[in-house]
Amino acid sequence: MLSDNNISLILEAALGKKADFAEVFIEDTKRSSVNLLNNKVIKAGSSIERGIGIRVMSGVNSVYVFSNDFDVDALIKLASEASLAVNAGEGAKMELMDKLKYYNQAYLTTSSFSKTKKDYVDFLRKGLDHASNFDPMITQTTGSIAVGERKIRVVNTRGVNIGETSERLRLTLSVVATNGDEKQTGSVSPGTRLGYSFIENYPIIDKATECCESAIRMATCGYAPSGKMPVVIGNGFGGVIFHEACGHALEATSVGIKASCFTDKLGKQIANTVVSAKDNARLEGEWGSYNYDDEGNESSDLQLIKDGICVGYLVDELGSRRMGMKPTGCSRRQDYTYAPTSRMSNTYIENGEDNPKDIISDTEYGLYAAKMGGGSVDTATGEFNFAVTEGYMIRNGQIAEPVRGATLIGKGGEVLMNIDRVGNDLMHSAGVCGSLSGGVPVNVGQPTIRVSSMIVGGRD
Repeated sequence: MLSDNNISLILEAALGKKADFAEVFIEDTKRSSVNLLNNKVIKAGSSIERGIGIRVMSGVNSVYVFSNDFDVDALIKLASEASLAVNAGEGAKMELMDKLKYYNQAYLTTSSFSKTKKDYVDFLRKGLDHASNFDPMITQTTGSIAVGERKIRVVNTRGVNIGETSERLRLTLSVVATNGDEKQTGSVSPGTRLGYSFIENYPIIDKATECCESAIRMATCGYAPSGKMPVVIGNGFGGVIFHEACGHALEATSVGIKASCFTDKLGKQIANTVVSAKDNARLEGEWGSYNYDDEGNESSDLQLIKDGICVGYLVDELGSRRMGMKPTGCSRRQDYTYAPTSRMSNTYIENGEDNPKDIISDTEYGLYAAKMGGGSVDTATGEFNFAVTEGYMIRNGQIAEPVRGATLIGKGGEVLMNIDRVGNDLMHSAGVCGSLSGGVPVNVGQPTIRVSSMIVGGRD
């Protein structure tokens, strides 16, 4: 799309006489998707997006511009204007560009783009047919498959010249159960980098059954009680609390400007000693993984918490300048229209030593949050609230009646200190995380954990 010589001319213009760093980010993305409602196709489409972003930095001052016009003269002009907008600095010389290193997904056996939209529809209808006929209480079914192939190239004035092609697929299956005026949803939404082979091996009938049973249970049960109590949080998407309430507060985006509750906490205890946590972008085939980040840094298996001690932050280029730390390969962006910043990939609490059954049996009374939903968090204070989409009471060490309407309320730092049991059943779940650089694919994860005391918001 652009020759090495043309990219060098753009970088030289961006560097100008004031900047100490310049970067070119080139993206070429194609997408395809289908959406079904009550077994009828309501939307199907494909798209292609190409563009270029140019970033100029001087100290901690940063200017970002972008365009989908690849005319070289226009891009040189754009880069020059960005350079002029950076506050005065000492400037820097451009290093010789490395030979392009390009990476593909070696484990991708069947590309999703080798299949047709009819293949997607036929697969989804297997699960939706089953769900529609499962029970009269199931009044709505939806399903979708979305695939994307993203090709990027990152070149900067330090000689970095990296390219990567990645393919992702997201499947969603959702049902609504109606009981009078009450409506409840059951859903699954896995994501993968394994291509269509993931679909070929996916137990969609079993998952449709799981969605229906969950929705019906929640539509026919009573409300959760309120108050402080022990809370056992299920594995997989239960990790959304750590991601939102703690993970974001470990990103340089907030730590670098001292707007995080975990600022200046390196080497200090921020969690119970049974808690260790990672952000690992190298997990093979996982939704949030990548080889190189959007600044051209090699991805990392980053330890954030070890035995309760804060041992790492997620650091991008701008954050490294603010914090005096090296980048950790975690800089990401939704697309070329966003400047990159520190972001999570596959973030999770690591396996502990407890059997999940023992965690339940050792809890006399409390709430079992089997599945979590969305919520909100303030990274400066760590305060959060999250909805429980499928909950059960624990009585006498056993899972008892299902309850709906529960909300978990607390502070990330307090929750980390109050985790007193960690199971050995780690599981990851896919999601999309929104922040300053847009929405990026991430995994959240954890084994079953117990928080010894937590505020539960309910009705009864």
